[in-house]
Amino acid sequence: MDNISKYLEYTLLKKNLKDEDIKKLCLDAIKHNFFGICIYPEYIKKAKEYLKDNKTKIITVIDFPSGDSDPIEKGKKAKIAKDLGADEIDMVIDVLALKDKDYNKVYKGIKEVVENASSIPVKVIIETCYLNYDEKIIACALSKIAKAKFVKTSTGFAEAGANVQDVFLLQKIVNGQMGVKASGGIKTLKEAELMITAGASRIGTSNALEMV
Repeated sequence: MDNISKYLEYTLLKKNLKDEDIKKLCLDAIKHNFFGICIYPEYIKKAKEYLKDNKTKIITVIDFPSGDSDPIEKGKKAKIAKDLGADEIDMVIDVLALKDKDYNKVYKGIKEVVENASSIPVKVIIETCYLNYDEKIIACALSKIAKAKFVKTSTGFAEAGANVQDVFLLQKIVNGQMGVKASGGIKTLKEAELMITAGASRIGTSNALEMV
């Protein structure tokens, strides 16, 4: 596949990063023309210093990886991320609420993030390994109604990550009306290409350098 870099969000979701870690992440992303980097909100300011005016996007996560915060709190965290300078936000769905059929809480959580993120694209991590077929459909529907831009397979912190079958299913459900991000356990170029073939428009991975 030509130009795999344009799909890649180079991910470094660790809480103990030093300045040199952020600097290396940013410089590697610039060098290889990755779509963006994915980091915790507390590192956004430093990343902006290293990226300067480069086109590389800063993606951050909120309510990660649990997803069980109150909807209002989710919204507050989204606003903080936006104000810090994030270009995109990946939020985690309230999986327990979804499985308890508390769809209103799930929807409110997504909607609060979307509204507080303003024009920033929001991706909704639905943690596919915990959901059955019907729940995946519902998660996508709620994300679409709340006007999120993407659904995303996984946090990478659950029992399992992305797989081709789920990516294909999500792509079929959203039917081109949203993007699909595959993330969690994608380690090789071949795996990334399979996800893209199945319908992923973005790949989240900590193995981006190995892929290029």
